[in-house]
Amino acid sequence: MKIKTKLRLGTGILFAMITILAVLGVRQVNILSADSRSILKANYNSLEYGRLMLRALEKPAAGKPDFADFEKYLLHQQNNITENGEKEFTEQLTGHFKSLKTSPSDSVLVGQVRNDINDIMSLNLNAISRKSTYAEQTAGKSVVWIAITGTICFLIALTLFVNLPSNIANPIGELTESIRQIAKENYTERVHFGSKDEYGQLAQSFNTMAEKLEEYNSSNLAKLMTEKKRIETLINNMHDPVIGLDENKIIIFANEEAQKVTGLKASELIGGKAAEIALRNDLVRSLVKDTFETTKVHADQAPMKIYADGKESYFEKENINISITPTGEKESRSIGHVIVLRNITPYKELDFAKTNFIANVSHELKTPISAIKITLDLLKNERIGQTNEEQRHLLDGIREDADRLLKITGELLNITQVESGRIQLNIENASPREIIGYAIASNETMAENRDIKLQVLENGVHSSVQADAEKTAWVLTNLISNAIRYSYDHSVITLEIRENQEYIQISVRDNGQGISQEYQDKIFDRYFRVPGSTREGTGLGLAISREFMEAQQGTLTVESELGAGSTFTIGLKKSV
Repeated sequence: MKIKTKLRLGTGILFAMITILAVLGVRQVNILSADSRSILKANYNSLEYGRLMLRALEKPAAGKPDFADFEKYLLHQQNNITENGEKEFTEQLTGHFKSLKTSPSDSVLVGQVRNDINDIMSLNLNAISRKSTYAEQTAGKSVVWIAITGTICFLIALTLFVNLPSNIANPIGELTESIRQIAKENYTERVHFGSKDEYGQLAQSFNTMAEKLEEYNSSNLAKLMTEKKRIETLINNMHDPVIGLDENKIIIFANEEAQKVTGLKASELIGGKAAEIALRNDLVRSLVKDTFETTKVHADQAPMKIYADGKESYFEKENINISITPTGEKESRSIGHVIVLRNITPYKELDFAKTNFIANVSHELKTPISAIKITLDLLKNERIGQTNEEQRHLLDGIREDADRLLKITGELLNITQVESGRIQLNIENASPREIIGYAIASNETMAENRDIKLQVLENGVHSSVQADAEKTAWVLTNLISNAIRYSYDHSVITLEIRENQEYIQISVRDNGQGISQEYQDKIFDRYFRVPGSTREGTGLGLAISREFMEAQQGTLTVESELGAGSTFTIGLKKSV
């Protein structure tokens, strides 16, 4: 039987039971109503007519009974004969009444008339009693029939209430659970309803689907195993260490290179919890700590120094979070991490070689350049010999070139210190005024040649700073030199000192051409020069300046607008 037929049959039975109860109730009420009307219409009226005739008989009018009223009620009684024997009693009453009319004072006739009326009333009283008993029996039967019918209807409705919802809902629940099992890749799940309705058809279709999925899964298992072996072989033959973790932070694979650098065997790594292994191995702890941090800091990480291949090697760590969006869901979830260590030792060695080369060349160049400057000073001395105007002009040009070369070699030496990590700082309490005074003195001649005024705003700041005075003065000298180089002639460069709770800030503001917004993040990169700039430079000054400031826990920032000048600000910690 189909579900639609079941629903129609159930609702139809309920409708039929309601109709039967309604018809039976109406029928029994009509029967009781008919019995009540019979008593009221016939017997009760006869009693009333008899009572009124007795009263007319006892109410004398002009010394005799009121025959007019008596005759009126007698006529009503003659038209209301409903019981057996009532007609004979009424005819007898009519005869006696006629005799009484001719002899009104005859007491015997009055007694006979009264007896006739009493007989009629007794007959109707007996009829009322009989009909009342019958009506009670009818009411009892009605109660019994309604009770039997109601009980039958209740039992049928209870059966439908218990069985019909379960017949519809139970197969749905069973099918839902089977679908969950299929979603969990349990393709052996089957549904057995044993019926030929829509549920049976649905179960048959579901079982067919499950069989096909099971067949498909079995047929692809070999392919999946082959792909797994291929991926494992590929990972094991990589020259970079690779470690994989699942969503529970359990190591699921580690190639041979990873085993070498950690000093652990495959059996000690694979299948173990990363947190437990990290307690026994410092390198593993450094590698997996990022996977346990909920807050990710996007910052450039310094290369890791690991002893591998019989020497100190350098590796860049990359932590890749693997996430998927499950079928039927909207939010992605993490299913693990892959940690890759890229061996950058050859590049580091080349970088060290380059740094050492630059340091050696710069150091070697400083001596001949200094000798050239001394020779130029001797040539300009009038005691050695007279020089004409053209010769002096050539000597000035040679000296400017020698100063430029000396500055470049100094910057190269500084950058080699930064790259090699051998910056030596002498942190002590220093006066911001003295640092500014040294920087202004170093650039005073250049500013006077361009008729540029150097203006200082101290703002009543008297606190000292914790800094390397020499390197901070070098940074400030470089900033002022750049401001002079990129300012217009006859302009003003402002140096301002400001103070807050933690820092003393010294800003250098010019009114030059400014820096475009797209280049403001790049000007602190090494060897970077703003495109289109006609000023000479190595592109190292600002990079070295920021390195010097960060090395002493200070800051160097820029604010600039193209065509409106630039403001470079250094921040130094206040002395305690």
